Amino acid sequence: MRDAVIVDIVRTPSGKGKPGGKLAHLHPVDLLAATLRELVARNGIDPGLVEDVIGGCVTQAGVQAANITRSAVLAAGFPVTVPATTVDRQCGSSQQALHFAAHTVVAGAADVLIACGVESMSLAPLWSNVGEADPYGTGIAERFPGGLVQQGIAAELVAARWKLTREELDDYACRSHQRAAEATASGVFAPDLVAVPDCPSTEDETLRPGTTVEQLGRLRPSFVNERMAQRFTEIEWRVTAGNSSPLTDGAAAALVMNADTAAQFGLRPRARIHSTAVAGDDPMLMLMGVVPATRQVLDRAGLAVRDIDAFEVNEAFACVPLAWQRELEVPAERLNMHGGAIALGHPLGASGIRIASTLIETLERRNGRFGLQTMCEAGGMANATIIERL
Repeated sequence: MRDAVIVDIVRTPSGKGKPGGKLAHLHPVDLLAATLRELVARNGIDPGLVEDVIGGCVTQAGVQAANITRSAVLAAGFPVTVPATTVDRQCGSSQQALHFAAHTVVAGAADVLIACGVESMSLAPLWSNVGEADPYGTGIAERFPGGLVQQGIAAELVAARWKLTREELDDYACRSHQRAAEATASGVFAPDLVAVPDCPSTEDETLRPGTTVEQLGRLRPSFVNERMAQRFTEIEWRVTAGNSSPLTDGAAAALVMNADTAAQFGLRPRARIHSTAVAGDDPMLMLMGVVPATRQVLDRAGLAVRDIDAFEVNEAFACVPLAWQRELEVPAERLNMHGGAIALGHPLGASGIRIASTLIETLERRNGRFGLQTMCEAGGMANATIIERL
């Protein structure tokens, strides 16, 4: 059996995904290219040895169109012989890129790859690639009368089904900022953060260290919709901008190798990609594929919740990790120990690799062995990955 290992991983700081954000002036190709250059440079790897670059990006239109990963490879100065492709599994796109890279190594099809991702939500806003078009067609309309719902409504449905109160959501969001602020102050993220052109600092712009539950409690629900209120009478409108992830710009990249190849290069891998899974779930709830994906990857790995030292569940909305935690009975102290997307941001196409970075740092600092990350995705899907610290 060939082992797929993560030799190293880097990410940009998060930038607010709106005009004036600290990364909003950067073309997403250049943003991703900055991580690619730094990744090979700090590991002393000839970029010509990279056999493929697999990148995630959600809004593949406008400045993020035309296979953005290939453009970033060229912008980074890699030889023209290095190929690249861009995948879209919605919010899990770069986590899926990591899976594809690992599968390629294990299958013996390549020995050196980069898995990466990027999203500039300031320059390519969510759903800007859809416009007035119907992305679903008649088959979806027939199967799901009334139509599928957008993420905010799905979050409200999750909060209602798992009976999560507004206070629980806000308390969780506040804790995310507190944990991320403590991690930032103690240098948890510093080893993986890279400088980007014309950016004043490498600190995450989305982090609000002074956030309080009282402040969050004053925010109004973000997705109030009279038609949806009539359709879903159980909704009580608890989801706000404060207990949701912010619009974010960012990029991240991981160097994935065959373990034997890494040893030949004299490189010490940070983690092994132990097991992977992807699951489909109810697209109306949309966000809860994380539960079957987690169970599937644990079964595949032959592990139980008690064997996992750290869990990372993407905080697209506070209701997701809270509902997941109830279903899996995971202790709160092992979940998103250094904060999550509510504080650190959610640059859609890059979040999977960003979370892997945080998970590896967490295991290294706490001397843990196994970590599990999972990511909810539009359409009712989720990726789950178990990594083993080396």
